[in-house]
This record gives sequence, structure tokens and C-alpha cells, in this order.
Amino acid sequence: MNIAVLGAGAWGTALARMLQAGGAKVTLWGHMPEDLEQIRRTGRNERFLPGISLPAGLGLEPELARAIADASMVVVAVPSKAFRQVTVALSGFRGIVVTVTKGIEYDTHLTMSGVLAQNAPQARCVALSGPTFAIEVARDIPTAIVAGSRDAEAAAHVQAVFNRPTFRVYTSADLLGVEMGGSLKNVIAIAAGAGDGLGFGDNSKAALVTRAIVEIRRVGVASGAQPETFTGLSGLGDLMVTCFSKHSRNRGFGERLGRGEKAPEIAASMVAVAEGYPTARSAYQLARAKGVVTPVIDEVFAMLYQGKDVSQSVRDLMSRDLKPEDR
Repeated sequence: MNIAVLGAGAWGTALARMLQAGGAKVTLWGHMPEDLEQIRRTGRNERFLPGISLPAGLGLEPELARAIADASMVVVAVPSKAFRQVTVALSGFRGIVVTVTKGIEYDTHLTMSGVLAQNAPQARCVALSGPTFAIEVARDIPTAIVAGSRDAEAAAHVQAVFNRPTFRVYTSADLLGVEMGGSLKNVIAIAAGAGDGLGFGDNSKAALVTRAIVEIRRVGVASGAQPETFTGLSGLGDLMVTCFSKHSRNRGFGERLGRGEKAPEIAASMVAVAEGYPTARSAYQLARAKGVVTPVIDEVFAMLYQGKDVSQSVRDLMSRDLKPEDR
């Protein structure tokens, strides 16, 4: 089958490599022709996946319309801020669109499947999410992920296409829950990194992750997701790996924040987007709209967008009114 992968960053490239190795005919599109030319010349995407060789038959296409022209499946792996602009090109597409982008659009409160419903109304949408770092997938390190969709047949098809000996795919009917877990965990990872930057230990991070999954579930359920989804791979699984791993851009962003750097300067210096930065603003706004209590998300928003001192945010979290754990 012909698959177009939109986005030549780390995740898009890793998935394109895996799908091509699995027997699909894959075309990788990127918005920077010079990056594609470097891949064509060297057989590697050294900017995002250094040291990883790519299959010789992988197609490279700088023109978006040409990249999707013969595709029966499209994988969208662009940053959330570019998602709406890029997916306009899919307005007439009737196949399966797999979104691997994790984010919530500001003001509309839409996840990426919601944006697709507007931009590609004839497409069958599947969200692929879970504890997955691109570099480990590219190194064929055993990984598990969830294909979420309201279309059970589409989810099962994506499961069959993506499943590999080192890449196990589960399915879920809770599309929104799969997306919400993957998006909101990036905000919490910034908080986890800030603790690292301040020199906190394992006790602190374990407490943060445990309390944060409660917040994520609250926001998700208030938005229409199923509570059990957040104890699965796309919820707790993704939250753990993003908060603890050295590979996590969002955790690294938070660590620099905890060491005293300013959020806009950190964002400007990064090669790839830390999705928790824009998502923190969206999550804060969404929680207010839904009337959900989210103390950790609120403090991350304050640190990123109101210039609040990181140490003060920690003190404010620790001095909240005492209450039972289930509240």
C-alpha cells in the first residue's frame, strides 16, 4: 500500500522507516527541502535521528500535493501549531488519516482529530499514541502503542499495518481519551523537569506523576473521554516515560526552566518543538472552561506564561489545603 508521512522530524522519519521496512511504499514529506535533500544524499536524517540509516526505497517529496496524490493512508506527524495549515490539503481525502501529533488547539479546545474532522471530513481518523520515543523506535527497541478511533475497522487496519516484531499496537474505541492523555502528559513533563532542575529526587517526581494523572483524567472525562483510558499506554504509560526519560524534550524544557532559564528563550533554542509549552496554555484554558480543578497544570501555566518563580510554584502546590487523596 502507498502511505504518505507528513512531517520529516524525528517521529515522522522513524515511522516512515518502520513502515517502509514492513513492506509499504512510503513517501516522506517535509516542509524544508534542504532537509529532504540531506536525507537523499546521506540516507540519514542526521538533524533529528542521528546515526539511523533509512531504507533505500523511501520516497522523499517536498511538494505536499504530490506526496499525498497516490496515498491510501496518510500519517500526520507535524507540530500541533502547523497541524491545521498542513491538513487543509486533505480536504478531499477519503482514506485513513493517522495522527501522531499530540496537542490541543488553543481557543477551539480541539484535539488533532477534531481539527481533522473539520479539514478532512471524508477521512477515517485514527490517533496513534503511547510511550514512544522516536529514537528508540528507530533502533527497534520493543515498544507498545495504542491506535484510538471511533471507527473500529479503521483502528484494526492501522493496527495491522503498523504492528511489527518490536512495535506492538493495541486498539481503543476512546479516540478522545487516547489524544487527551498524550497531549496533557507533556504539560506535566515540564513540571517534572522543573523539579529535576531544582534538584528534587524520586519521591518528588513519583508524587507529581501520581497526582498529575488525576488531573489528566479529570480534564479528559470532563471533555467526554472514558476514565479507564488514562490508566493505559496512552495515559499513565506515556506520562511515566515523558516525565522520567532523558529523551523527553518536555522534561528537558522543564529542567532548563528549573535552572533559571526563561520559557521563550528555551523554546527558541530547541531544534524540535516541546509540545507541552503551547499545550499548557490550551490545557489551562480548557480546564477553566470545563470547571475542572488542575493545580499542577495551573502552576505550569503560571511558570510559562506569567513568569512565576519555579520555587514559588512548588511551595504553593505543597501548601494547598489538606484533603483526601481521592479529591
